[in-house]
Amino acid sequence: MKRFLMSVALCVSLISIQAQNKIEFEQYKLKNGLNVILHEDHSTPIVAVTVLYHVGSKNEDPERTGFAHFFEHLLFEGSENIERGEYMKLVQSNGGILNANTSFDRTFYFEILPSNQLELGLWLESERMLHSKIDETGVETQREVVKEEYRQRYDNQPYGTFLPEMFKRAFTEHPYQWVPIGSLEHLNAAKIDEFREFYKTYYVPNNATLSIAGDFNKAELKKWIDKYFSDIPVGTKEMNRPKVVEPIKHEEIRDTVYDNIQLPGVMMGYHTPAQGSADSYAVSMLAQILSQGKSSRMQKSIVDEQQKALFVGAFPFPTEDPGMALMFGITNMGVSIDELEASIDKEVEKVQTELISEEEFQKLKNQIENDMISQNSKVEGIAESLANYFVYYGDANLINTEIDRYMKVTREDIKRVANEYFRKDNRVVLHYLPKSEQK
Repeated sequence: MKRFLMSVALCVSLISIQAQNKIEFEQYKLKNGLNVILHEDHSTPIVAVTVLYHVGSKNEDPERTGFAHFFEHLLFEGSENIERGEYMKLVQSNGGILNANTSFDRTFYFEILPSNQLELGLWLESERMLHSKIDETGVETQREVVKEEYRQRYDNQPYGTFLPEMFKRAFTEHPYQWVPIGSLEHLNAAKIDEFREFYKTYYVPNNATLSIAGDFNKAELKKWIDKYFSDIPVGTKEMNRPKVVEPIKHEEIRDTVYDNIQLPGVMMGYHTPAQGSADSYAVSMLAQILSQGKSSRMQKSIVDEQQKALFVGAFPFPTEDPGMALMFGITNMGVSIDELEASIDKEVEKVQTELISEEEFQKLKNQIENDMISQNSKVEGIAESLANYFVYYGDANLINTEIDRYMKVTREDIKRVANEYFRKDNRVVLHYLPKSEQK
């Protein structure tokens, strides 16, 4: 009876929250293929202008890796109508902020502006799509920027090579085998015509989603969108859309990486299904059980009680194609790396052999509920979520309904995916050791 009442209470709570936080939006497509998504919100006088290009590192030529990430930098160089170095000044001098990011699957640009500068944001993004300046000066400038980023993020960051070292061992067929920053050698070898070709292929309206959220007049906004984007020509070049499927793994991969570190670390990567698939929600929930928050299983057991680690973590790495769930831990002083690995394995084995309690399951659902509300608490988060849901899942309204997919996951599902995907013969294990120990 108690379990039934808890379930009823949760359902009532979810219905109430969904009703209060429903994200209204309009979606349409221009004749040139540009997807447009609009969410009107007058609660604050700001607006987020975002463009998601469906191109990431997985779309690159294996001999020219790093292009997608390179363009994230290059396309702030200016355009035929924006002088070099002026892009950021235009946004910042008008009270806005801007940035971009690249993943395996996409490149995402955004400006957050006072709502009276909305037209500026539209013009800037239309310039990026149609008139970006791809010349030797910009390419050479950004080559140096990317080199410095590589040094800071990978060469000079303790455990910084974790992702490239993990993914190059985990994937042998799929292009997830290289991470978005790619190869500096490939970037150095590339000619200006190759960069221009990449731009003409992927930075086209039929490969883009313009998602805008915030304080605007919709009728006026639609006129501006038509003014700045409708005349941009459709892209006609063939885009690289990998169809390769990474073979199922049946043998554990182990290796040692010597790094500029003081304390050893153990890194694990398990092959998991693509984001949006039914099992991906159970995998995500499993990772939260293990490591989200101070009361999570690995934190309480391995860090607090056993004191075998300074830090442990587990998280899914969402990707459009089947990807990875990652775990890592940094040893405490005097603890061997094998001891730490055994402790992490033990926590995984518990989930494989025992159902999580009803109380822990309820807490997990509450965490997910709070996370999803927080994700869409700002206009920039809403704009990005709408674009992601449309591009990756084909349904922007998942911004309102994806919570239902999480809530369909059962305790039995979590135990099942723990056994199905978190197998030792389905993983890569890396031991990070100080370079001083290298023989």
